[in-house]
Amino acid sequence: MRLLAALILLAGPTFGQERIPSHCIAVAQGEASVVPVALQDGLEPNAVLIRYIDHASFAIVTADGTVAVTDYTGYLGTADLVPDVVTMNNAHSTHWTAAPDPRIPNVLRGWGEAGGAADHRLDLGTMLVRNVTTDTRGPFGEGARRDGNSIFIFEAAGLCIGHLGHLHQIPSDEQYAAIGRLDVVMVPVDGGYTMRLEDMAGVVKRLRSSVVIPMHWFSRTSLDSFLAEMSGQFTVVETGGAQIALSLRDLPSVPTVMVLEPAYID
Repeated sequence: MRLLAALILLAGPTFGQERIPSHCIAVAQGEASVVPVALQDGLEPNAVLIRYIDHASFAIVTADGTVAVTDYTGYLGTADLVPDVVTMNNAHSTHWTAAPDPRIPNVLRGWGEAGGAADHRLDLGTMLVRNVTTDTRGPFGEGARRDGNSIFIFEAAGLCIGHLGHLHQIPSDEQYAAIGRLDVVMVPVDGGYTMRLEDMAGVVKRLRSSVVIPMHWFSRTSLDSFLAEMSGQFTVVETGGAQIALSLRDLPSVPTVMVLEPAYID
């Protein structure tokens, strides 16, 4: 109940507030600390809370109560939370829903209508949501579907937060340029349904994000394999929790993989 009360308290964003410009191509300076916090503790004005919900779904919450949910499937938990925006990929039922909650004002699909590419740039005041499309494979790895996946990027509190979605390809130079410098990236580490772990690790290393959050792992085996692949160049932190609060000034001084444990919002 305390978590639900806190979520309700965080609801009702003031869209008139000015968004702190992101630094998608900047590297954070100075010493850093990233401390797991409880959602009900509240957020500093320049911080963003990231809550791992399940599979590839995350809640991204700003201090004024703006809530975005990635890879929305229609279920967030027993709490009656209505996000301000949800993003979805149409890979399969664990990444989207054909019947989103009608109360959600902004539903962004990662694929375009009538064969075109999705093109989103949604300004919610304290949060900007945009996308970069990538191609996906067909069933059983056959064929390809142009622009079938979107990498969604959330700019809030000066941070650039990227969610790679159901990434099937190594991005091109043009796609990397469109993505920009991600401070935080959620990366699928299943090792096969999306990309081989060594290829995905290469994508993460090129993005040079300060914080890497693994997602889309079906077993601890694939997660551990990804952590082993990254451990040479990245610090690995097992948080033991479902959420962290981040701010631009407190980003790690060395690239860090932050392992979150998924938990529905109840």
